[in-house]
Amino acid sequence: MKENRFTNRRIARWKQFNHKAYAVFCSLKKEIHIGVLAVSTLTFANVNTVSAQNEPPKQAGRYELEEVEVTGTRVPLIEIQAAKPVTVLSRNDIQAAAVHSINDLLEYVAGVDIRQRGEFGIQTDISVRGGTFDQITILLNGVNINNPQTGHLTADFPVSMNDIERIEILEGPAARVFGTSAFTGAINIVTRTDRQSHVALDVTGGEYGLLGGGVRINLTENAVSQQVSGSYQRSDGATENSDFRISRAYYQGTYSSEQTDVRWQLGFSNQAYGANTFYSAAYPNQFEETSRYLVSVQAETKGRLHFTPTVYWNRSHDHFQLIRNTSGGENFHLNDVYGINLNAYFNSFLGKTAFGTEVRNEGILSTNLGKPLEEGHYVNVPGKEEVQFKKKDNRTNISYYLEHNLLFQRLTVSMGLLANMNTALDHEYRLYPGIDLSYRPNDPWKLYASWNTALRMPTFTDFYYSTPIQQGSTDLKPEETQAVGIGAKYRNNGMDANVYGFYHKGTNMIDWVKYLPDDEKYYADNFLELDNMGVEVSTTLHFRQLLSPDFFLDRLNIGYTYIYQRWQDDTEVYKSNYALEYLRHKFTARLDHRIWSKLTAGWAFRWQDRMGGYQKYNADHTATNELISYSPFGLLDLKLSWTDKNYHIFAEVNNLFNHTYYDLGNIPQPGFWLKAGASWKIDFR
Repeated sequence: MKENRFTNRRIARWKQFNHKAYAVFCSLKKEIHIGVLAVSTLTFANVNTVSAQNEPPKQAGRYELEEVEVTGTRVPLIEIQAAKPVTVLSRNDIQAAAVHSINDLLEYVAGVDIRQRGEFGIQTDISVRGGTFDQITILLNGVNINNPQTGHLTADFPVSMNDIERIEILEGPAARVFGTSAFTGAINIVTRTDRQSHVALDVTGGEYGLLGGGVRINLTENAVSQQVSGSYQRSDGATENSDFRISRAYYQGTYSSEQTDVRWQLGFSNQAYGANTFYSAAYPNQFEETSRYLVSVQAETKGRLHFTPTVYWNRSHDHFQLIRNTSGGENFHLNDVYGINLNAYFNSFLGKTAFGTEVRNEGILSTNLGKPLEEGHYVNVPGKEEVQFKKKDNRTNISYYLEHNLLFQRLTVSMGLLANMNTALDHEYRLYPGIDLSYRPNDPWKLYASWNTALRMPTFTDFYYSTPIQQGSTDLKPEETQAVGIGAKYRNNGMDANVYGFYHKGTNMIDWVKYLPDDEKYYADNFLELDNMGVEVSTTLHFRQLLSPDFFLDRLNIGYTYIYQRWQDDTEVYKSNYALEYLRHKFTARLDHRIWSKLTAGWAFRWQDRMGGYQKYNADHTATNELISYSPFGLLDLKLSWTDKNYHIFAEVNNLFNHTYYDLGNIPQPGFWLKAGASWKIDFR
């Protein structure tokens, strides 16, 4: 088994709703064509594409938008000043790749590790820089949607690919910007707010009984814009017991005036799926159904002091059956998360200063997770009157922060401090400082350096989960990390190149492990120290800028990430389930080109080599003591598209050469899968 070794510029105004004040690294103040953003803001983007939907891809790279604001700070900074690199996947990217979920798209970012149990984003673990799926913050329009029960369910997004404007990826700890859950990084999903009223329809079909469709309506009237969408996908599954049904509904509205901007959103998703051997190869007929509800309201006042409050509520239901259609090993969970974020910033001759506070309450009712309730306080499971929640837990996370940004002609210094207290600990405040710097010696070059710290609380699953094959622990300590990074970016004349090195020193890192080959359970435990170090390299060539606007090749992107891990602890471990199963190597390549007239092709290749291994099971689903190393694999996807002004037709193949591969042990992933579809857009005002 693979193991660690333990020893000129054109400026215009974007008139859509401005996201900048919501403490997200995404603010824009340009009127740009969708897709142009990717050229000016891609930093370590090893992907330039996602699923084709409503609108024809537009030519990227017409302007170099150094003035676009993309920032990893509490205040908006234009991209050329930003002190931290941010990867941006634009709408143009989203329309060109052979994928149908956010999770599939992120597969083609070299710095992101995606481990999928099911197809179409079913039960996906997302991590960056050798971390685990619980160590990253996921946001929807700047609203934290992390699931306190388990990171396995965080990527159950209530939006479809048709709703998304762009995806932003910030790698590295960012506690002072996004709170303590941004342990290794953050991903923000930004939805569309189109100016033109229209209705859009799409349909998809393919092998294994795949069928899907969606509708999206956009209404814009003066200062108010509203969007409502719904989608449905189903399949019989490409592997045994992997059928799924996915339903989503989403509504958002925006209001903008000279004094105030307001955004509100409501989201819902439901996923029901055969869970194959998701949690144990000893049980091949598992089943799970999850539902998510999201409500949030955000605002921004304008003037000398920008005040940007956000209030939100997330609810998630989880129903799991260890043996499908039986009550054996059955669990029910209900999570409620309430939050309020009060952010403010102002400009002065000293730079840009931000300050504020966030209060986030996380609660769970469960048949398995939490502290026992008294008998008279049991709660009926919704829709299951014969089943009751008999356990409960609740905790409140309170943070205060202060950040200042020094802006010089060629130098940006962003420094700040987060003070955090969690009621599940000792009610004492802990401090997490950080500093990011960028220096621009000349126009093509930009140099980065950073030092940041963060903390992550154990999930309710880490604390309490107890089954015949897993055992949580209430003795777990929170994870802590310090991270340093240094890098450089070059962009000039149709070429982007990036290199970034990092070192993350982790303390009390949480993993689920078997200590001995004969252990029947995985146990949640802390490692004394777990360090990740590595380097990321990427380059993008825009041929139509380098050669000719009519050249048949559009864009080539290549990326590579190498990670080395050092593990130290007092106890030997036989098998790690997550933390030690990181990607040592990941290589990605993407080529987009025209074939003829409006017919285009998008090729996407990735190769990866994962450390660690998985336990071999016999045909009768009994475990052996043999560990099998993860095998390196390469996958090639192809998408053919015909795009006109108001319609789009595509055919695509995933895993073109039908390779057998595993993201997680004993859970086979789909082979060759042919899909096709079309979308239409009708403007009615």
